[in-house]
Amino acid sequence: MRVESNMDYKLVFAALETVCEDNISIMCAPSDLPYGAVANRLVTCIRGIQEHGRALEPVVGGFTAVFHHYDFDAQTPGNGYRSLVKVLQSCLLHIIHKGRYITANYNSAFFRADHNASEMEAYCSALCQLRALLHLAQRLMNDNEYGQLYYLQDKDLSSQFVQEYSSMHKACFYGRCLGFQFSPALRPFLQTIVISMVSYGETYGKQQSGLGMAALSLLTSGKYVIDPELRGSEFERITQNLDMQFWKSFWNLTESGLLTGLNRIASSPVQVNLTLTLPPVTLRLPLASDPSLTATVSPPIAHWGPGPVNMRLISYELREGQDSEELLAFSQTDPPPVSISHLPWVQKQPCSPWLLIHFHGGGFVAQTSKSHENYLRLWSKELNVPVFSVDYSLSPEGPFPRALEECFYAYCWALNNCHLLGSTAERVCLAGDSAGGNLCITVSMKAMNTGIRVPDGIMAAYPATLLTTDASPSRLLTLIDPLLPLGVLTKCINAYAGEDCQTVQPSGGSNTLNSLGRDTAELLSDLTQGASNWIQSFLDPMRNSGRSRSQSGMQRKTLRNETCRPNAGPSAPNHADHVEYPAGFEPLRSACLAFVRPTTCPIIRNPFVSPLLAPANLLRGLPPVYIVASALDALLDDSVMFARKLRDMGQPVDLTVVQDLPHGFLSLSQLTRETEVASTICVEQIRKIFQQRHPTPVCHKPLYLEDMCQDIS
Repeated sequence: MRVESNMDYKLVFAALETVCEDNISIMCAPSDLPYGAVANRLVTCIRGIQEHGRALEPVVGGFTAVFHHYDFDAQTPGNGYRSLVKVLQSCLLHIIHKGRYITANYNSAFFRADHNASEMEAYCSALCQLRALLHLAQRLMNDNEYGQLYYLQDKDLSSQFVQEYSSMHKACFYGRCLGFQFSPALRPFLQTIVISMVSYGETYGKQQSGLGMAALSLLTSGKYVIDPELRGSEFERITQNLDMQFWKSFWNLTESGLLTGLNRIASSPVQVNLTLTLPPVTLRLPLASDPSLTATVSPPIAHWGPGPVNMRLISYELREGQDSEELLAFSQTDPPPVSISHLPWVQKQPCSPWLLIHFHGGGFVAQTSKSHENYLRLWSKELNVPVFSVDYSLSPEGPFPRALEECFYAYCWALNNCHLLGSTAERVCLAGDSAGGNLCITVSMKAMNTGIRVPDGIMAAYPATLLTTDASPSRLLTLIDPLLPLGVLTKCINAYAGEDCQTVQPSGGSNTLNSLGRDTAELLSDLTQGASNWIQSFLDPMRNSGRSRSQSGMQRKTLRNETCRPNAGPSAPNHADHVEYPAGFEPLRSACLAFVRPTTCPIIRNPFVSPLLAPANLLRGLPPVYIVASALDALLDDSVMFARKLRDMGQPVDLTVVQDLPHGFLSLSQLTRETEVASTICVEQIRKIFQQRHPTPVCHKPLYLEDMCQDIS
């Protein structure tokens, strides 16, 4: 059953009340069945659900009356308030379905009383925590300015929300209730990911190779399959307290030879798939205002000095220039690889008038173009266009602005050398997901500031436009999201901002400046941060300078080896200024407290880090921006607020909000029909950029994936 945000919530709560009453009457009736204590558990649980439901109905009524004021426009319903109500409705429908099953089968000889009691208890816990999230969202709506989704004025309020996240129980969302809010077809995959993660976390730190650790994890994963409660508590511990190196190591398993090979088998074959390395040489590009004049673009220098930039060229068909000796000279292998694309019977096509430049996601800390090949190959085939994907340096070793410098340099090189990439670059589109969407926007801003040609359009999938822990309703979803918990999100943000800066020289560099020692690299990092602070203070002279680097750089010892109880029960958090809840209600608390370092580093408010905070003069002149977001993504409000900001400035912008999918759905495009349709939406947005000479802002009705799946079936 699909839950739409405009569903009549009164019908859902009425059905819940009926189911609860039916269950209580059946379980309290005299019976010869030997359920005993299990029946008492069920009665207690059902009454708890009933209490939560009665308290939540007026709250949901208040949200549904006003949450349309926070949409991008009337044709594009989508914001964090809607998402929270949608998630709650999904939880209630699961409870109603399970309650009806119990009513119909309670007297059956095959009824598994203990299993069903555990299921209902898990959803009761989830409902309790969702009630707390809706209370937090209520406070956010009441205290914030009209129509605003991010609470940027009151740092104390955002800090309280972080503290609530740190102490609230989350394991129930990663056990029996895992992924209840997403498309049903994705739930087995999410369960596999969570089991893999907790198994990998158990072996993390042992002296094993990446694949060796993966194999060892496979042997220990069985207990997490049969014990959902253990899985949930262990996942809660991992997502809150394992260090950044664990996440880099786990996410980069997608780059292993075995997984990459399987991925390539399942994805579209292409005739060109080359990895390239650009040497750090100065470029000259014509000015957009006067092509007779040129602008100088220096190679990336942040943190360790000039160094090469890596990238990948993917093309479904072999085109002019792609097999040239000039291009193959940039290949990472010596001699250049021999593939089917260089055999004489492969027909060479003329250069495409289009060029797609791609920046991958991964939280600025993990993955490369190899992890995203599955959908890049498909895009190259569907659009019949060369795809140029940049493998920028990752954090924390290469924090801001290294990645931005490398992406901008690669963009400029591609404009100058499009003939080698199989394109005349009559139209150029930037595309990226998550962190890559951020880089698409900031590279375009940098191109405007430099005075060179800007791309003809941007397709940003679920982009990160505000790299802070500022409170928003969609950010509250980080409490229940298995792919983007707040603890992981803040680790990525702080790594990119340089809070956990571990800048070292990249291996294999040939430039003499790459031999800079660690102390010199740290000095360069300090200079970069100081320059960023100066730029930000110039743009916003009223901004508070924030705490000093020495304060913000304090390290906290990793909690990786600490053990935690799965659920500490409803005890109060251990801080004085916690959020006040209605009388008689308190969310469940966890004994496994998370340490979430606040994102207070001044760099995160640099407009080239958080473009949502950019002043109008840095955004005016951007090309048309096409954003594809998900209603269940914790970064949804990033997309909505950024789209509204551009629209209010008169900038051409289009926002599409798909339903029932998590953050990162592009990397899951081959798993389900729903993710395949979402990927197709991204392709069509890119096609608009290539085909429309003068795009205008587009408004359209909301897209529901189930409807589109029916249309294409």
